[in-house]
Amino acid sequence: MTKETTSFVYVTYIVSTPEKVFEAITKPEVAKRYWGHENVSDWQPGSKWEHIRADDERTVQLVGDVVEVSPPHRLVITWANASQASDPAAYSRVTFDIDAYEDMVRLTVTHDELEAGSGMANGISKGWPIVLSSLKSFLETGRGLDVFAKPKAA
Repeated sequence: MTKETTSFVYVTYIVSTPEKVFEAITKPEVAKRYWGHENVSDWQPGSKWEHIRADDERTVQLVGDVVEVSPPHRLVITWANASQASDPAAYSRVTFDIDAYEDMVRLTVTHDELEAGSGMANGISKGWPIVLSSLKSFLETGRGLDVFAKPKAA
């Protein structure tokens, strides 16, 4: 029996260049400024990548493999919680498509091969919008958002 899968797609437009958007995703020292995590890899197909919390503990939170790299327009990685790294069924896939769009960039993030109804599917549907909003703010203003902010009580 195969598991039911779902996908999440987020599109945003950023006043920037494809090179700066690609760098913001793949350079640890840039990613930590808007994501609070560093994406660490040599970004070669077949290489591992780690999503490391940019704090004193430096906890590895996510892991995966680099599937495809075509700077500065496309990056495809697999994605799993570090605690589930040994379970092939736990992995999903993230594709970053970065397209020049007049004086902007259209960034399309497609997170697919997600188990429908899973904690990961639920988490990324909340996580990607704030992370990508923070990326946009960072590249356009130099200041990211607090991606760890919690909703205020009503």
